Amino acid sequence: MASSKFPASRPGGSPTPLAIDDHARDNLRFIRETMERASSFTAVPGWGGVAMGITALGAAVIASRQTSSIGWLGTWMAEAIVAVGIAVWTTYSKARSAGTPVFSGPGRRFAYSFAPPLFVGALLIAMNVRNANIEPIPAEWLLLYGTGVVTGGAFSIRIVPLMGLCFMVLGAVALFCPSSWSNWFLAAGFGGLHILFGAMIARKYGG
Repeated sequence: MASSKFPASRPGGSPTPLAIDDHARDNLRFIRETMERASSFTAVPGWGGVAMGITALGAAVIASRQTSSIGWLGTWMAEAIVAVGIAVWTTYSKARSAGTPVFSGPGRRFAYSFAPPLFVGALLIAMNVRNANIEPIPAEWLLLYGTGVVTGGAFSIRIVPLMGLCFMVLGAVALFCPSSWSNWFLAAGFGGLHILFGAMIARKYGG
């Protein structure tokens, strides 16, 4: 009986050429995926995002009970500080567990791309508060945060830019809706989207 190690024969008796191009494609695919993982910031926290979403929902409830615009804004500013603390701690913890430095090449590129939209958002908030016009702030927050997530997500796992696009769409809708809905737009974005995408990240890429 002929050994299976030898190539099959054609009807005319000549051996069939080995499909080395299939093997080459497999090797190229492996190399490409390895390079993508090496060049991506993978320490985006999944459960940290869920925690940020939960605190944002709590902030939305508290903010809805405020009787002044300053109290409302102060509630969301306090939530922003809490969310930053959660993000920093969980990102560091995930990177340490994976044995990768937070400020590796991909980490630096993520931070450099994520920070400028947030800086612009801080300037716009200061200007709006100075002019006593806080109505545009929720839409600006959602749009600029989403922009930062999209630009930073270009150096991260694929699901991150998608989350940023969802924030941007929500912010664009908020621009044209009554200001009385603003609190719930923030709840849907910083609460709902963070919980949804955080759970997806934790499931597919680890907590």
